Amino acid sequence: MDHNYNSKPNESAGQETDLAADDREARDDGAGAVSDASRRARPPKRSQNELVEWIKALAIAGVLVLVIRWFLVSPFIVDGPSMEPNFWNRERIIVNKIIYDIRKPKRGEVIVFHVPQEGRDFIKRVIALPGETVKVDGDQVYINGEPLAETYLQGAYDKAHSDGVLYNRYDGDRSNFPNSSFPDGVVPEGTVFVMGDNRPNSEDSRMIGYVSVDEIVGRADLIFWPIKDFKLVKH
Repeated sequence: MDHNYNSKPNESAGQETDLAADDREARDDGAGAVSDASRRARPPKRSQNELVEWIKALAIAGVLVLVIRWFLVSPFIVDGPSMEPNFWNRERIIVNKIIYDIRKPKRGEVIVFHVPQEGRDFIKRVIALPGETVKVDGDQVYINGEPLAETYLQGAYDKAHSDGVLYNRYDGDRSNFPNSSFPDGVVPEGTVFVMGDNRPNSEDSRMIGYVSVDEIVGRADLIFWPIKDFKLVKH
């Protein structure tokens, strides 16, 4: 009787122990399943780090673009024929905005500058510098009494002369300088004398006078559109 009495509780206890173990295994398995699913749902830490690095890189690139765009260079569109045959209407150019913060303009450089009385920007070529005496007589430009060699227009000059005409064929004061509107041919300090390459069709210092260096936006350095005309600007 004692044996039978003891065996039932042991059996019962054994069954409870087995059930408890099975229950723990089920709970453990369930916990394991939840843990695995959680790991699958969260992106790997490496992917998160890469995403953060990409965001940082794009932010830095955006700041650099803004700095370059507003302080170093800027795109412009050539509007009109005044710089033909070296620049054409609707061409896109890159203007170096910082170069004249480092040094003064040089003769022959193509610049973009503000014209306050016109409310717009012009693109022209620097012909004479502060303190120099400039004279335009037909197709010949003189600086301090010496003829200026304009290699950038030699082809246009040769073609016009072979046709028996002047390339700079404006009538009256609009062709030459000094003139009745601007009788003084000495370039004042802080200014430059500019002309368009298309001498017969350019509103430049012969009409608007000397250009203040403070109004210069920068130097045209690159033609980037149309793509077939992509090139650095020769000065």
